[in-house]
Amino acid sequence: MSAIGPHHRVEVVAAPGGAPGDPEGRLDPEVRTWLDANPVYATPLEVLDPDILALARGPVGAPPTRPMAEVTDTEMAGVPVRVYRPDAPTQGVVAYFHGGGYCVGSIGLMDHVARELAHHAVATVVSVEYRLAPEHPYPAGLDDCDAVTTALLARGDGPVAVAGESAGGTLAAAVALRRRDAGGPAPVAQVLIYPGAGGNTPFPSRVEFDGLVISTAAGDAYWRAYAGGRDLTAEPGAAPLAASSLAGLPPALVVLGGCDMLRDEGRAYAARLAGAGVPVDEVTYAGQPHGFVNFRLPAADLAHARTGAWLRDRFAAPG
Repeated sequence: MSAIGPHHRVEVVAAPGGAPGDPEGRLDPEVRTWLDANPVYATPLEVLDPDILALARGPVGAPPTRPMAEVTDTEMAGVPVRVYRPDAPTQGVVAYFHGGGYCVGSIGLMDHVARELAHHAVATVVSVEYRLAPEHPYPAGLDDCDAVTTALLARGDGPVAVAGESAGGTLAAAVALRRRDAGGPAPVAQVLIYPGAGGNTPFPSRVEFDGLVISTAAGDAYWRAYAGGRDLTAEPGAAPLAASSLAGLPPALVVLGGCDMLRDEGRAYAARLAGAGVPVDEVTYAGQPHGFVNFRLPAADLAHARTGAWLRDRFAAPG
């Protein structure tokens, strides 16, 4: 890992299936093989048909990856949540927000990601079943994520971090902004896994990797549904890069895929955080597409382990 400023550490992790010296934007051959074998993950969902939405919000995902001491479905602040407690004594609490373009996904479909977080961070993970667009446009989902995070902070069960991938990463960044602006208790850390930090702004990587797992057409459809007919370009809760200041936010781990459409805006958000004095670890996994932490790929295992270690350090940090 190299430092490009006093607050910004940057690392590119080589693709497990790549050759030495491969550029970060060359698709990992192991990823190509996996996508060819799993075409449902490789095909962008570009039409928000009600029948397709129902399937993409299903209650059951892949078989559990990690045993837990306890998994409980309950409500917190009036929002459905699933709480994961690992076998070991926990060091903190993670409010986790799943991805899915604000329109699809569920705590069931992303069960394995929550389990990996709980296992590697040795933390209680509270996975949030936030409301989805188009039925519930912005800010409904953000309100739910913020309400659960605020409730966790008020409980005082230990340090609280926010985490999420894709749309969930954007929600985690937005919750951190809301808690800072509200004053009072705030998360000690934020894990932003390929967040859509720029809203629907066309960063270069959106053109370079268009159609790889996600696409411009899919992004436009999700954004229109989430916006509900409004212009959210300058709304920090929907596009955190639009915030006038990022000072005073908690330390951030920004996890990126080298072949992800959202890579460049995640990188831009990491740079702005660091420029505002926020400690940032930016880790790019070369050759990986959008969604890679959700797939059963070698790089996903590396990212889960790295995220857990980073969170353990944050939970153990004084004060």
